[in-house]
Parts: sequence; C-alpha cells; structure tokens
Amino acid sequence: MKSIYVGNLPWSATDADLEAKFSEFGNVLSARIVTDKFSGRSRGFGFVDMEDADAEKAIAGMTGYKWGEREITCNEARPKSDDRSGGGQKRPSRDSGFAF
Repeated sequence: MKSIYVGNLPWSATDADLEAKFSEFGNVLSARIVTDKFSGRSRGFGFVDMEDADAEKAIAGMTGYKWGEREITCNEARPKSDDRSGGGQKRPSRDSGFAF
C-alpha cells in the first residue's frame, strides 16, 4: 500500500470527491482531506491510500490535473517524522552556559 500526498486541492473538494477522482485509477483504500482543527475548513491538501501499482498510475495521471481553477500536485507521501517541534531554531536554556 502507498499513501499519496495530493496538494493544491480546490477548497470545495470533499473526501468523497477525492475518492471518486482517484478511483478512476484503481481501488482506493481511503481518501481524506486535511482540515483545520479549529475552523473545520480544508487546508487544501489530502492523502489517498491505494495499492502500489494503482498508486503509481494515479500519481502519473493526476499530477498536473486541472481540478476547477487549480492544478493538482501528487507524489508519494513521506512518512511522518518523530520531530514535532515545528522547525525553527531552539533557544538555549538558561542552564546551557550562554549569557543573555
């Protein structure tokens, strides 16, 4: 099974819409659009899980596909990292020997 990252989705797209578009390339195991946890609105990207061969066909077929006014981005999703810090530099602690 492969997970496909789908970016630049139309704001109006639903999980069902995403599943329907990708089912043209094979069996969709799951399709989900990521939403903002506070407003519930789409964040403009999602993930589709498919079997490996179907996923390759879907990535090739949907990359650059024009959905509404937007051009879709597709690629194999990268695994989540364990680092949940959100990036950026970390400030040294007061005990680190640096003077402020």
